[in-house]
Amino acid sequence: MTSAPLPHDPLWPRAGSWPAPSPGAPADLALIGVPTWRTSLSPTGAHATPAAVRAALRRYSPALIRGADGAPVDLGEPAVVDHGDVDEPDGPDGEARARAAVGAALAGARAVVALGGDNALTVPVALGAWGDDVATAGLVTVDAHYDLRDGVSNGSPVRRLIEAGLDPARVVQIGIADFANSAAYARRARDLGITVVTLDEVRRQVHERGPGGPGDVVRAALDAAGAAGGPVHLDVDVDVCDRSVAPGCPASVPGGLAAWELRALVRAAATDPRVRSVDLAEVDATADAPDGRTVRLAALCVLEVLAGLALREVVPNPAK
Repeated sequence: MTSAPLPHDPLWPRAGSWPAPSPGAPADLALIGVPTWRTSLSPTGAHATPAAVRAALRRYSPALIRGADGAPVDLGEPAVVDHGDVDEPDGPDGEARARAAVGAALAGARAVVALGGDNALTVPVALGAWGDDVATAGLVTVDAHYDLRDGVSNGSPVRRLIEAGLDPARVVQIGIADFANSAAYARRARDLGITVVTLDEVRRQVHERGPGGPGDVVRAALDAAGAAGGPVHLDVDVDVCDRSVAPGCPASVPGGLAAWELRALVRAAATDPRVRSVDLAEVDATADAPDGRTVRLAALCVLEVLAGLALREVVPNPAK
C-alpha cells in the first residue's frame, strides 16, 4: 500500500487510531492483536498483520450510508478501545497470555475482535472469551477448511476446541471448499456431528435468497451453535475468499467467496448478541498484493463487526 499521507477533512473522520482502554470505562468493541504464526503449516508473516490492519482502518470512515431506518449511522459514536498486541501468543505460555488478555478485554466490552495471526489464534481467543462457559458455548467458522488436523498448528483449532470441551454438535462450518480438504477430515467432521455448509451451498443460498441470503445462512448457523444458550465465537478465516480478492492468504484459491459475501456474513453474525467474540485469521500482510487488498478486506471486516453492534439496537434479536 502507498505510504502517501492521507488527506484531512474535519467532515470525513477516519476509522482506527482508537484509544487504549481506561479503567472502569465501558466499551462497545474491544480490539486486540493475537499475532500467532509459529505453528503455521505454510510459511507466513502473519505476525505482521495486526499492525497492517490498524493502518488500513485509517483508509475508511466509520459511517454507514443507510442504517436500518434509512438514515446515515455514525459508527464513531460507539466506544472502541484497542488493547494492543499479546506478546508471543504461540505455545502454551503464549496461549495462556492470550486467553487472559481476551477475557480481560471482553470483561469491559460488548464484544471483542482479535486480529491474527494465523488460525492458531482461534483456540486461545475462543477459550478466553468463553471462560467457564465452554460446555454451553458454540463456534461458527467462516473458512474453506475444517481445521480438524492432528497435532498443534493453524490447521487444528477446531479439533483442539472440541478436545477442550466444546460440543461438536454446536460447531457450524460455513464455506468448506472442494479440493481444499481431505476426505479423511471430511469424514471426521461428519463422525463428530459438525454441521457443514459447503462453499457451493453458501453461494446457492446467498444468491437464491437475494439480499437476505447472508442473514439466513448466519441465522441458521447461530441457531445451531447457540442452542445451549452459551456465547458463540465467530472465526473468520479470510482464505475462504477468492484468491483474486485475498492473495495475502496462503491457502486462498480461485473460486472462493467474493469480498462482499464475506463482509455480509460478518455483519449479519455481528448483529446477533449471541456473538461476543470474533477472530480474523490467515492474512499474511507480508505476502499481500501491492495495493494491500487482503489487509484492507480484513480491516473492513472489523468495521462490519462494529456495524453489526450498532444495528443490534434496531434489528430484532432472533434469540428471543
